[in-house]
Amino acid sequence: MPQPGQVEAPTDLRPDVELRLPADGAYVSVLRTLTAGLAARLDFTIDDIEDLRIAVGEACAMVLPEADPGSDLTGRFALTPGRLVISVAVTASQPSPPDHDSFAWQVLTTLASSATMSTAEGELVVTLVMAPDSSGL
Repeated sequence: MPQPGQVEAPTDLRPDVELRLPADGAYVSVLRTLTAGLAARLDFTIDDIEDLRIAVGEACAMVLPEADPGSDLTGRFALTPGRLVISVAVTASQPSPPDHDSFAWQVLTTLASSATMSTAEGELVVTLVMAPDSSGL
């Protein structure tokens, strides 16, 4: 359940863009760059774009340690007017429970309109919803 003023992430949204990369920290910059390009296309401000780049980096930092060897890091992006939904996922056989007190989680919930973490069909998924100028920073 989102906090007051937060937007809940839709669970049935088909991604407009999907990118698969090796589950390795060396590829996080590619996902961050794609995020910035898509947010710019939706007329996000420069500050919001930078917030998203940071949030995607933190989401990757949360899921990559849980990735099965040889698996992919998948970024899924759903673009709607005034909103970008980003899911960062890895295949994880035995993911650790989310640590909602971690620094990474605090960054995500501060920068994004909403953030959720779930496991579904063998994937560990962090989903971020961002609307322009919604972070309040």
